[in-house]
Amino acid sequence: MRMIRGVMLVFAVSALVVSAQGRPARRAVASGAAQTVRVAAAADLKFALDQIAGRLVQQRPSIRIEATYGSSGSMHAQLRQRAPFDVYLSADIGYPRDLVAQGIGSERDLFTYALGRVVVWVPRRSTLAIERLGLGALQGASRVAIANPRHAPYGRAAEEALRKAGVWTAVSEKIVLGENVSQAAQFVQSGAADTGVIAKSLAVAPVMRSAGRFWEIPETAYAPLIQGGLFLPWARSREAAVGVRDYLLSDAGRQLLAANGFGLPVR
Repeated sequence: MRMIRGVMLVFAVSALVVSAQGRPARRAVASGAAQTVRVAAAADLKFALDQIAGRLVQQRPSIRIEATYGSSGSMHAQLRQRAPFDVYLSADIGYPRDLVAQGIGSERDLFTYALGRVVVWVPRRSTLAIERLGLGALQGASRVAIANPRHAPYGRAAEEALRKAGVWTAVSEKIVLGENVSQAAQFVQSGAADTGVIAKSLAVAPVMRSAGRFWEIPETAYAPLIQGGLFLPWARSREAAVGVRDYLLSDAGRQLLAANGFGLPVR
């Protein structure tokens, strides 16, 4: 495997996806009396959480979300060092559970909010027959982008699916690693890779949907991507953090998550 380094490539100004180190998402309201909730968010949430932030501030003007997006594992490592976030939204509930096991946060502050889905995405001009061959089509690719399995849940899911399909040996030398699933998607969208195994939540976003096509990998091909969150014990406002959690788990929040390609856990 090889890591593509250098300048980050972006989809478009209107649909910016940030790196593992992240940059804050746009604030839902201007500074003032509103309480800002700092969210360390999995990269697959970029489009969904931006929408949720906009809807939430309409209902509760006193709360705004400031999100930093990156790989769940990298965020986990930062939070072990008490990074200044109020809420952690991970693509793998195992990470927030580990924080609780280490005494960072409480079991009662742990929650499940979504189920991740994994797809193969190619540019619209691609000749790879993903709809007919599925993961087998990746054997004809020159470069295949996935998130780094060492700290990105979607990278682990991608590797597992490729192994189960029996094509890992054929494509492993073609793999290019993104720091997170959003960067893996950027590599394909920009032409740095021919295809990528990425989050469905990114593939269904307008900027990706218009530029390419995708094939959804059967859920039986990888371990369930149970996505979970946690309030951090040093949150500046527990009430505001609870407000974000409650909206995320509300009917309106769940509808937005489903519209953005996520599965919904049983309540």
